[in-house]
Amino acid sequence: MTLDEVLREARASGDWSALVAWLPYANFLNLRIAAQGERFACTLPFAERLIGNPRLPALHGGAIGGFLECTGVLYLLWHMDTKALPKIINFSFDFLRTGRPEDVQADVHMVKQGQRIAHLRIVAWQSSPDKPIAVGHGNFLLAPEPEPTAPKESRA
Repeated sequence: MTLDEVLREARASGDWSALVAWLPYANFLNLRIAAQGERFACTLPFAERLIGNPRLPALHGGAIGGFLECTGVLYLLWHMDTKALPKIINFSFDFLRTGRPEDVQADVHMVKQGQRIAHLRIVAWQSSPDKPIAVGHGNFLLAPEPEPTAPKESRA
C-alpha cells in the first residue's frame, strides 16, 4: 500500500493506526494517535524494552527523541494535504525531566509553516502537560525539491 492510499484511508476512517504501521520506527515504538477535530496528540505506550537505565528506572533518551521526531512527521501527515513524507531537515530536543516507566504523551505546536518548510515544537509529558519531560524543535521539508529540467537546445 502506498503512502497516498494509507493517508486517504486514515482520513476517511479516522483510524490512523495504518499510518503508524507504515512508518517502521513509529511502528516499533507502537505509537498511538488521537486526532479529533483540530486536536492532535500522540502517545508512546510504556514497554520494558524502552528502559535505558534500569536502576532508576528511566526511559531511554533515544526512545524519547525518536518519539518526538515521529510525532512531528505524523502530525504533518495528519495536518497537511500531502502525498509526500516530510523530511527532517534538523531536529533538536531538550531533556527536562527523567522519563518514568509509564506512557508518554506529546502535543504539537506549529510554529511556522511555509510552502516548503514547517517548524514544529513538540512537548512530551507524563503526569501533566505543565511538567514536560522533553521538548523537541524541528524543521521539516514538506515538498521534495522540484526535478531539474534539462535546458532546451537553442537552434543556431
